[in-house]
Order: sequence, then structure tokens, then C-alpha cells
Amino acid sequence: MAAGVVLLADAGLTLVWQEPISAVYAHYRQESLAGDLTKLEDEGPTDDELRALAQLKSQRKKLGFLARSLRHRVDDGDAIGRLKIPEIGVSQVVVEGTKTGDLMRGPGRYDDSSLPGLPGTVAVAGHRTTYGAPFRNINTLKRGDRLTMEMPYGKFTYEMIRRRIVSPSDYGVTRSVRGQDRLVLTACHPLYSAAQRIVVFARLIRAEPRGAALRA
Repeated sequence: MAAGVVLLADAGLTLVWQEPISAVYAHYRQESLAGDLTKLEDEGPTDDELRALAQLKSQRKKLGFLARSLRHRVDDGDAIGRLKIPEIGVSQVVVEGTKTGDLMRGPGRYDDSSLPGLPGTVAVAGHRTTYGAPFRNINTLKRGDRLTMEMPYGKFTYEMIRRRIVSPSDYGVTRSVRGQDRLVLTACHPLYSAAQRIVVFARLIRAEPRGAALRA
């Protein structure tokens, strides 16, 4: 009877909120990742990278240089930045990779997509009912809502333009489109099902240097 009550409570919480056990796990993983992200920001570029940055004249080139540097320094599951979506209360450390273990830690960047600061599509996947359910309410985002990616080297602001429902095999939505710098979020759809994917598209409207890029 006790086990039955626990199972029913777990199911009820999952329906109205999110799966509670994995939510606790994700909470502690996010706290740990936040510390890792701070360390990554504090490390900054090497002396050789600083000398290379000094030779670059435009902000865009400096951001691109630091984005490429970050890509070579992180492994799957490592913290790379923070995604903020005020409209739905999201402030999550994003990790590298979208394998099962990566997404248990937080939203994950598709490793074949771009990084903020480089041309193309930055694609991020996340859960909607388990492991903190960071993308539970992305279906409520509206055209014009703002999303930001705070990287160790820059803050990138995007504006939501549309969303689509696609099949799980439609990987074309995360590919780069020539001449478009954008952020794409993907998650299972509908809730409690993996039958489809919900995809949110947002266009880059502002890139601001921070950390090493600002100093450079």
C-alpha cells in the first residue's frame, strides 16, 4: 500500500509539474554545472589566444575566435553557457552534447550545430517532463519573446519568430541556413510522449562581448 501511494504521488506530480525524482537530480547537477561555468569564465583565453585576439579588428571576429576556442576545450556533458528565457522562467546551464547522459544534466547543444558567435544555427535540446523539465513550456512562447545565451565570451540575444511540430526524424530543422544566425530549441511533443518534436526558432538580434572578448 505504501509503495502504491508513492507511485501514485509520483505520477500525479509528473502530470501537474514534472517527474520529482529526476527533478531533484537535475537541480543538484545544475548547481554543480554553475560552478563549472564560473571556472570556465575565470580561466579565460591563454596568452597565445590573447595575442591572437589583439590582432583581430572587429567584434564579430573576436567572438568567433573565442567560440572556436571554447569548442575545442569542452567535452560532452561539460558546461558551455547559460540559456535564459524569462517568459517561461528558464535559467539553465547548457551542456555540450545531446546524449541521454548529457540531457540528464541540462539542455544540451547539438554537437553538429554552431556556437553563439559563429555563423549558422545554434541548436539546443531539452526535456519537458523529466530532469528539471527545462523546456516544459516552450509551447507557450510567442513571436517577439526574447531568449539569451550567455557564453563565457559574449551575451547573445535572440527573438522568437516561429515554432513547428515535426517528426523525430526531421533533423533538417537544426541545420544551418545560409545568411541566418539563429537559435533553435527542440523537445519531445506532446507532453509525456516522444511521438513528435516541438521546435522553436529564434533569430539573433544582438551580440555583446563579455569576459575575455570585452577585455580584448
